[in-house]
Amino acid sequence: MRRVNYTVHGGPAVLFVEDAPTPVPGPGQLLVRCEAVGVTLPMVRRVREAPEPVPLGGEIAGVVQALGPGVRGFGIGDRVTGLCFEHAYADLALLSEDMASRIPDHADATTAVALVRSGLVARQACALGLLGHGETVLITAAAGAVGTMAVQLARAHGARVIAAVSTAADKRAYLTALGAETVVDYDADSWGEPVDVALEGVGGQLLGKSVRALARSGRLVAFGAQPGSIPAGELMSRTASATGFRMATTSKPALLACWRDELWDWHRDGWLRTRVHAEIPLAEAHRAHEAIESRTNLGKVVLVVD
Repeated sequence: MRRVNYTVHGGPAVLFVEDAPTPVPGPGQLLVRCEAVGVTLPMVRRVREAPEPVPLGGEIAGVVQALGPGVRGFGIGDRVTGLCFEHAYADLALLSEDMASRIPDHADATTAVALVRSGLVARQACALGLLGHGETVLITAAAGAVGTMAVQLARAHGARVIAAVSTAADKRAYLTALGAETVVDYDADSWGEPVDVALEGVGGQLLGKSVRALARSGRLVAFGAQPGSIPAGELMSRTASATGFRMATTSKPALLACWRDELWDWHRDGWLRTRVHAEIPLAEAHRAHEAIESRTNLGKVVLVVD
């Protein structure tokens, strides 16, 4: 089978396609024949200080081919999606049962990878931010896959949305159509009025700028890929709070299952929309990484596996 890998850290060009043995599912694992793979910001590939390359992870969607010992909730032939932490860019991938969910009959694999993982991140961010009706929320990386979901969920909570992006001029129409009231550039001197909640999905210097955008008693939720520092003095001066999370360390499967069902219901009802920026063949995974790293994507970048 084919698998995308890399052996040295660097830009998208370091990715290559290799032949690999078919994985064998271990306890609690599903072997999935992938049809679509969701691509996220691949920071790990660029971390040159890492001792060795880390297998690429991502959302996968496809058909169950084999079951590991102890799997009870799925069968061979089931259509599933879920977050795969290693070797997701492949014809066949291993998915833990507790990360898997069924794809409804009305949806395809591309929709599944555009909706579920990004929707779960956005849903958790809104929950941790205690987002309330009438509040103002700042969302960074608002035009990306998670941001697309977060803008819509925030509007559903009755919040006013300020969307922060790398190039507001290119993304304003897209974000306004999703419900954002204001669209601003990252490097703008001001992002406007103080906000009740900041959902920060980038990291780095934007962490500090997001804290400084908070109103008194504001709440910051950080989930970006880039490391950064949160200025404690700024938090204290605002009587504000900060929290963060990563999906890889979220350990509430029952809650995640409930949220997944909500996302599919809302998508079926038509008010929670997915946006796929590009569908790129698995063998051209470098193009997918180029699209993500250029920060020009509107919505999800997906690898299709034929």
